[in-house]
Parts: sequence; C-alpha cells; structure tokens
Amino acid sequence: MKFGILVNEGPFNHQASDSAYKFTEAALAKGYGIYRVFFYYDGVNNANKLSEPPSDDRHIVRRWSELGKKYNLDLVVCVAAALRRGIKDELLAEGFRISGLGQLIEAGIQSDRLVMFGD
Repeated sequence: MKFGILVNEGPFNHQASDSAYKFTEAALAKGYGIYRVFFYYDGVNNANKLSEPPSDDRHIVRRWSELGKKYNLDLVVCVAAALRRGIKDELLAEGFRISGLGQLIEAGIQSDRLVMFGD
C-alpha cells in the first residue's frame, strides 16, 4: 500500500502535524510506501527552517527533515500557501521543496490512500 499524506496544520497550534509525522513514521517502519507528503494551509509552517522551539520541546521541522532524508521522502510545500505566510525557498528546511497544487492532485492519483491531517 502506498500513502499520500496531506498536512494542513502548523506544528505548534494543533496536534495534526505530530499525528501526520507519527503516522508516516509508523507506515514506513511497517514497510508501506509514502508517495508524497504535501503541506498546505498553515501546514507549510512545518517546513520553516527559522522555527526554534524551546530546548525541552520537540522540533517537528527537524523531525520531518530527518525522516525525509532517511526515507528519501518527497516533502512538498504549497507555493501559494507558503508565500501567503512569508515562506520562500530560502526559508525551507532541508529536504522540503515548494511546488503547486498539482503535486497534491498527483499524490491523490498515485497513492492508494490520501490521508489528511488537520482541517
């Protein structure tokens, strides 16, 4: 089974980002494929390399980057949503890339299931 993942919420205002991360991590550990992780709406904040949570808090941006590197994941940030929030290519954490909504549509077509996290 191959999953597409859609993350619609930011890393610090909702549990959706953590849930998406844990789901993706568990699916990969079980041998399932992840076609693409698409960050939309406030979910684009999961890719902001300027994010610096307190030292006693989890660093979800780093976690996504490390998971992406380990499994060669396609971590795509919606260009329109990113620009609305002041996020440009130079502000993306390692492993993320900016692209359009066509990448989300393609993920839905190419995956067996598209799983959405957040409203």
